[in-house]
Amino acid sequence: MLSRVAPWLASRKDVPDPPGISVRTLDGDDTAALVLLAQRDPVSNVFILAHLRATGTAAPTSGGAGVLGVFDDGVLAGACWAGANLVPIQLEPTLAGVVAAAANRSGRRYASAFGPAAAVLALHAELVDLGHRAHEVRPDQPLMTISEGPSVEPNPGLALGNLADFDRILPACAAMFEEEVGYSPFLGGREFYSRRVEGLIRQGHSLVHLNEAREVVFKAELGAVTSDVTQIQGVWMNPLYRGQGLSAGYMASVVEQARKVAPVTSLYVNGFNTRARATYERVGFSQVGTFATVLF
Repeated sequence: MLSRVAPWLASRKDVPDPPGISVRTLDGDDTAALVLLAQRDPVSNVFILAHLRATGTAAPTSGGAGVLGVFDDGVLAGACWAGANLVPIQLEPTLAGVVAAAANRSGRRYASAFGPAAAVLALHAELVDLGHRAHEVRPDQPLMTISEGPSVEPNPGLALGNLADFDRILPACAAMFEEEVGYSPFLGGREFYSRRVEGLIRQGHSLVHLNEAREVVFKAELGAVTSDVTQIQGVWMNPLYRGQGLSAGYMASVVEQARKVAPVTSLYVNGFNTRARATYERVGFSQVGTFATVLF
């Protein structure tokens, strides 16, 4: 069915949507179809599968975030989460044009787009033509997984985060965020990001090592979780402890904790971060795909 999409690539802006192709925001009746679509690649699509696991529906959230579905003769052929971020779901690059147009019509401002590289970069190209400008494009982010025990000795100091330590964990999370994207997560207020960190702690998805002085030495989160896959996010080492060869042991402990939740542990990393990639490989991760991130 998708073969008929080819005539309206990015170079054919004047051509209307092809017969049979339509885009709309999914609702609760589309939940089963979206689950089936996302389960074609449970590692790449862990973000939306975790959302569906938590909410039980493809319908928009109370905050207005939703899923744009692309239908080919009434069959869900691809989709894209459209909230604070854009996250393609089994989206062929040739479908990026209609998704970008729908996302643009919503009037939302998107902080980023992330996910499988081909789809994200195609979305970015379409959004540029619609006037959206990115301040950074990271086109090569290896998607890595491990489905067995770690290859190095875990650091026994890593433990689940505790709400009693929230005031110590939150600044570490904010420091990681600012290092990664270049601005503070508290721009526009502290409430949203603080609730996100608190929620991860309450869910048992915050992993942290505090030293005797109750300073955060290392932390990471299980940012997206299903019964099949976890995705590690927010890996951060206190600058005072960097360069001491501690990262592999901490990551091994993260894997041990993640394997209590799901059999496959995943993450994605900037391609230029050769030290982190080497650490993950030493722990036992191997590349299974490539993500990209566009920061708007």
